Amino acid sequence: MKVYYDNDVDVSLLKNRKIAILGYGSQGHAQAQNMKENGINVIIGQRKNSKSYDAAVADGFSPVEIEEAVQQADIIQILLPDEFQKEIYEKQIAPHLTKGKCLVFSHGFNIHYNLVKPSVEVDVYMVAPKGPGHIVRREFVNGAGVPGLIAIYQDVSGNAEKIALAHSKAVGCTKVGVLKTTFKEETETDLFGEQVVLCGGLTQLVKAGFETLTEAGYAPEMAYFECLHEIKLIVDLMYEGGIANMRYSISETAEYGDYVTGPKIIDESAKKRMKEVLKNIQNGKFAKDFIQEANTGKIRMNAERNLMKAHPIEKVGEKLRKMMSSLFKNKLVK
Repeated sequence: MKVYYDNDVDVSLLKNRKIAILGYGSQGHAQAQNMKENGINVIIGQRKNSKSYDAAVADGFSPVEIEEAVQQADIIQILLPDEFQKEIYEKQIAPHLTKGKCLVFSHGFNIHYNLVKPSVEVDVYMVAPKGPGHIVRREFVNGAGVPGLIAIYQDVSGNAEKIALAHSKAVGCTKVGVLKTTFKEETETDLFGEQVVLCGGLTQLVKAGFETLTEAGYAPEMAYFECLHEIKLIVDLMYEGGIANMRYSISETAEYGDYVTGPKIIDESAKKRMKEVLKNIQNGKFAKDFIQEANTGKIRMNAERNLMKAHPIEKVGEKLRKMMSSLFKNKLVK
């Protein structure tokens, strides 16, 4: 698979184009500021009387309504939450999406599941930094970057790939490396990774470990350190050099425990359930369920949020983090 770096890309393709960033949340604030500092003409489409609107103003932008941003721009990048994109596209974007413009996404969800059906007269591509927005911004400010993906859904102009690469360079991704994928592959692997490992799998593993120790009579502070706090130390080692690097760096006691116990926790039955999750992502069931949840008031999501806030691991964690405040001077989320 080819990897594209700064020297492979001509960012001047964007110099005479105006890019509208629709939504100034996690990815919006990061990508907009990075592109602006790379000399790109960026406009923000964001509704007034919102925290994101105020944040954009504080960062030196002059946000306008989404319809106006779409009319003004040559490239329209949708960085709104997945569950809102279909309605906003149909009502506020599509009527102003004229021939020759580009429509851009950073996640393939709405295109892949046919929720957004773009005009056949525009290029449609993806620029997806592989990291949360706060890290995309932090690494750019530090003179580095995060890797990224591009994908082409419609190439009306014949230059969609070159424009997508230029766009990814403006965001800062080609400093580290950009790979080409498809909307299908990005969407399905992204959802799977989030649900099975990065978010769903990890949080449930942490909670179950914490509960097992505290139910056995161990101090919640000790359970927090062992099941949550030290995750960063292990993940940093894996991030820097893979699983083998982590195992080389830990004690042999921990390494042996890894070998004999890990497969008992994440066994073949867990892998079987992972395959079921992947199937529901591939056939669209998860997407359908998520959109239904969003359209009915997010009842389950709000209930789960409240349950998590009340969980003992959050209570003891808040107390311990205050004691270790020097570790959290440069928080990603303020």
